Amino acid sequence: MSRTSTDTPGTAGVSTLPTGDPGPRHRWWILAVIGVAQLMVVLDSTIVNIALPSAQKDLGFSDGDRQWVVTAYALAFGSLLLLGGRIADLFGRKMTFLVGLVGFAGASALGGAASGFEMLIAARAAQGLFGALLAPAALSLLTTTFTDAKERGKAFGVYGAIAGAGGAIGLLLGGLLTEYLDWRWTLYVNLAFAAIAFVGGLILLQRSTRDKSATIDIPGTFLVSSGLFCLVYGFSNAESHDWSSPETWGFLVAGGILLTAFTWWQTRSTHPLLPLRVLLDRNRGASFVSILITGAGMFGVFLFLTYYLQQSLGYTPVKTGLAFLPMTAGLMLAATLASTVLIPRIGPKAIVPLGMGAAAAGMVWLTGLDLNSSYTTDILPPLVVAGIGLGLVMAPAMALATDGVGAEDSGVASAAVNTMQQVGGSLGTALLNTLFSSAVTNYLDGKNPRDPAVLAQAGLEGYSTAYWWSAAFFAAGLIVSVVLYRRGVPTHDPDAAPVVHM
Repeated sequence: MSRTSTDTPGTAGVSTLPTGDPGPRHRWWILAVIGVAQLMVVLDSTIVNIALPSAQKDLGFSDGDRQWVVTAYALAFGSLLLLGGRIADLFGRKMTFLVGLVGFAGASALGGAASGFEMLIAARAAQGLFGALLAPAALSLLTTTFTDAKERGKAFGVYGAIAGAGGAIGLLLGGLLTEYLDWRWTLYVNLAFAAIAFVGGLILLQRSTRDKSATIDIPGTFLVSSGLFCLVYGFSNAESHDWSSPETWGFLVAGGILLTAFTWWQTRSTHPLLPLRVLLDRNRGASFVSILITGAGMFGVFLFLTYYLQQSLGYTPVKTGLAFLPMTAGLMLAATLASTVLIPRIGPKAIVPLGMGAAAAGMVWLTGLDLNSSYTTDILPPLVVAGIGLGLVMAPAMALATDGVGAEDSGVASAAVNTMQQVGGSLGTALLNTLFSSAVTNYLDGKNPRDPAVLAQAGLEGYSTAYWWSAAFFAAGLIVSVVLYRRGVPTHDPDAAPVVHM
């Protein structure tokens, strides 16, 4: 990859697109295309959740089977992301992006037309598979399209806001579609997103050259895919089994062993699936850990506050989705401010910990909610604080996790970002659900479980426990980010190998 010594207005300082710079107007249109695709993938993790009761009633599956509608997607998505990222690097980001869009749309159509539980699960697994192609290709396209530092900050501010706010948008959209149309439209709606992104991608994206001599790391693919599958499956089992169950800890231990073997193999493979040079930069390593922790903590907001608003306060699905909008606005504002103003002037060592601290404070604030809490005075303020905190973390961490990565590694680096967020979300959901259930059970011990007032208070105890633990995740993230991030504004050594300035 070449470097240029001079820049002309509107051009990138580094030539990372072999077919030429698409121009300033095209760059921002490309961001819009990538944003639509990323929104589709992110909101799909929550849009179906609100529709689950309706889908369960329509298709007649049990409460025990219900979790697999979510887990099937997470298993395929989380375990195949690194392979998807390397495929994008080897076979072209544009082609991988377009194939991912078409496949995701087809799987969504299949799920919307599902006539039974098995068909729905197969469709959700297929969504995860094609999402694993689409998500890393989208982020790597963003990385290689925006090479100017100032423009890149703005682009990642938008992308980080979409990544963080997509879950809340999914709740609102899922509520609207379920309440006014049918649960199937929470899947059919992806056809519209995919069509817009496909047409835009086909017209605007440019083909990148690929190394035809490189091959897929088959042993590495098996080890990391199996390891991530075991981790996600183990965390998912923790929701329906005890943590002491072999089906929980057995898979977690197996996942740890497989991922350790994968790390060892990457030091010996001729064409490693995840070159360790991608992870060993200090700021990038800190960013990967920050994304993992944030993925675990933020689900405490979306998941349990959704339950609280609907079950404790009696909100409708649409009203619940609307309740999250101020948080989304705070997240997007903070993400843009962090990427364009704060990180370029101050650096991540102060900003990311500040975001972690704000998110932790928001979680602690939510522990005081009760059955008489007012949205305006009791729910809205901590939601906005948590949203601002998430914005200060997500956009800078995502930008720095791929910053300085050579174009040949941008796909797999992007996949690592999505993997961290997915594994973090699975970990957080499983752990918080288990802690929630334990708190409810402990509160009900010795009390009348048929008394509605007792049940309502038990729910509040569970929510409060989940919020405290979410706060603990973010507090750990504060410490980790303070320790790991370098001081000052991120800089790049032009002669350093293998890091290449992007």
